[in-house]
Amino acid sequence: MDPRSPVAATPASPDLSEPAHDERAHGAGLRNMQQLIELRWYAIVGQMATIGFVHFALGIELPLVNMLGIAGCLAAFNLASLVFWRPRQEIGDLALLAGLLVDVGALSAQLYLSGGISNPFVFLYLLQVALGAVLLPAWASWVVVAATCAGVLGMIMFPGPVTIQANPARGIADPYVQGLLACFLLTASLAALFIGRIARILRDRDARLAALRQQAVEEEHIVRMGLLASGAAHELGTPLATLSVLLGDWRRMAPFTEHPDLQQDLDEMQAQLGRCKSIVTGILLSAGDARGEAPEPTTLATFLDGLVSEWNATRPVRTLDYRRHLDTDVPIISDSGLKQMIGNILDNALEASPEWVGMEVTLEGDDGQLLVLAVSDEGPGFSEQTLANFGKPYNSTKGRPGGGLGLFLSLNVARSLGGRLSAANRSPRGAKVVLELPLSALAPPQPEPPDPDADDDE
Repeated sequence: MDPRSPVAATPASPDLSEPAHDERAHGAGLRNMQQLIELRWYAIVGQMATIGFVHFALGIELPLVNMLGIAGCLAAFNLASLVFWRPRQEIGDLALLAGLLVDVGALSAQLYLSGGISNPFVFLYLLQVALGAVLLPAWASWVVVAATCAGVLGMIMFPGPVTIQANPARGIADPYVQGLLACFLLTASLAALFIGRIARILRDRDARLAALRQQAVEEEHIVRMGLLASGAAHELGTPLATLSVLLGDWRRMAPFTEHPDLQQDLDEMQAQLGRCKSIVTGILLSAGDARGEAPEPTTLATFLDGLVSEWNATRPVRTLDYRRHLDTDVPIISDSGLKQMIGNILDNALEASPEWVGMEVTLEGDDGQLLVLAVSDEGPGFSEQTLANFGKPYNSTKGRPGGGLGLFLSLNVARSLGGRLSAANRSPRGAKVVLELPLSALAPPQPEPPDPDADDDE
């Protein structure tokens, strides 16, 4: 190679690994700063390797001390950035802009010392412009553009200590043309990979924002339903109380005391009225929160057995196949929201399959801390559209107003307790709805440890 070959001021190469997907743990500014820090390490290593190769292998006289000093200062700045920004969760645009301007300054200095404007790697400025365009707001990206333009203009006005002779007529044999081709391939490849990576990050972010917006709409829908339900429950309280008083008066009247059949009808009416009151009370308890008022400590087995016993006694199911596989019983807090959610799932299975409903309970996961409750039926199963829109309001094949709200509410209660609800069709027929819930969501609160300082104060 011709000893007059230009020095390649290596740019910051983007990380080609898959992007991180947990934006809830770190802000976008912090993720961008971490990315710039990582890219800068690549730039430092590349610059030092290129300088050493050109100076010692190709025999090109370079201001070695100055160029290695610039790389060392850039390394020190990157290390300081790593230590300073790591504990912070949010980083503003000004910090990102300052970091990019430092990179532009370092690239300008290296290019100045290795050929200036005659160095074909001057087009690496375009990578800095691309970084600013995708990571910064419009005004800050234009600051990066202005800085790169100033760097190019400065190298035109103030030539550096090394001059690169170019002879494009020699074609690919000319070192300048070789450097220009390498610069083009490097810039195009890194820009395509980097912008592609940023596009994936943006698509993931947009998808998460869309999911959050959908969740907000669903929660608003639940709030409206809760207000409507609690209002209806309050309105029903007065007529139910009036009916209870009237039934008590009728029980003492002569026409009813003389006819045992009428007394039996009154008893049945009183029982059904009591059930209506219990339903209204449950609505009032759970209208505002998944965990009802006055929680009661119990165990998982007792809670599930009582729930299944009550549901089986009040539903016209022919066969309820209840299987509970618990190696050990665990203490929990009785949760009215969970009780209503499981009841909704069982009611949906009963509507699809009045002859048989199955319910199986197991503990899975690490140390058996995941409650898995599967409700099965022998009905026609879910349609493909219903499965695709599972958990959305009014997603039902029942063909009546309000259909699909039970599973919609169940899904949101499960989500509020940190669990998930899924559905699938069974073979050869039927459907299965599976609830997965961490036991920590139902665990009783742990007592706070005593404060040793309090005893000292006494």
